[in-house]
Amino acid sequence: MVTQMRKPLSVLNQSINSHVIVELKAKREYRGVLDGYDPHMNLVLKNAEELVAGESVRKMDVAIVRGDNVIYISP
Repeated sequence: MVTQMRKPLSVLNQSINSHVIVELKAKREYRGVLDGYDPHMNLVLKNAEELVAGESVRKMDVAIVRGDNVIYISP
């Protein structure tokens, strides 16, 4: 079986307007709808929720997440 590697930005492009989970350093997590991104993987999330150690700490209409803090993005 041959698996095809997909480029990270193409995966992000397919996730536009979809719910994503973004795990950050320091046990932070954002959940929301991916509205946009740039080549540095800076992300714009709509209707976002910030979680710290699994606990919701705040909800935002728009959140901008700096790409160098991202550990993973899950569609």
